[in-house]
Amino acid sequence: MSSSATRLYLIRHGEVEERYHKIFGGRIDMNLSSQGQEQAAALAAYLKAQPLHATYASPMKRVQQTYRPYVDAGGHVPRTFEDLREVDFGDWTGLGWHEVHQQFGKHASDWLEHLENGGIPNAETAHGYRSRVQPCLRHVLGEHPSEHVALFCHGGVVRQMLSILLDLPLSRMRMFEVDYASVTVVDWEPENVEIQLLNFAPWRDRA
Repeated sequence: MSSSATRLYLIRHGEVEERYHKIFGGRIDMNLSSQGQEQAAALAAYLKAQPLHATYASPMKRVQQTYRPYVDAGGHVPRTFEDLREVDFGDWTGLGWHEVHQQFGKHASDWLEHLENGGIPNAETAHGYRSRVQPCLRHVLGEHPSEHVALFCHGGVVRQMLSILLDLPLSRMRMFEVDYASVTVVDWEPENVEIQLLNFAPWRDRA
């Protein structure tokens, strides 16, 4: 890592309640499952070994429950940013993947493209989504030059931040897996961005 780079730890929340698996949850304020709580504990142990200077978080319950073990272990209390909440899926909210295909004739796996192209009825627009996440990211980069910062958020938000950092369309972010309680580490400088760790899940990837 360059001494002038800011290191970002982009963190997705842990596994949610089973009734929300393979559902477009988005704005639904769900809890973690028991497995998700175990994932959060493993994540906390990993993060405690990192030289973090600050943390930020979405206000949604699944994110707040994910960072709680880290805080309980003596980690930084995150600053909550309302605009780090998950994307609003509009009429797809609460529907399963098969239901979306049956009712709208669209494949759930292509949701990034549909969001970008305005193909999800009454959903947050791709422009609106980017416009609320980007100021959060700019704030973090501006406040923490050459520091290590964790952002506890959502799979969609991680992809949106990668889209901004890499200057690529949101739809291109489907190439990246973002699993539950995973960490993606990005080193940022004004003229250079490097992904150092991608979709690393401490609960799964550590022996």
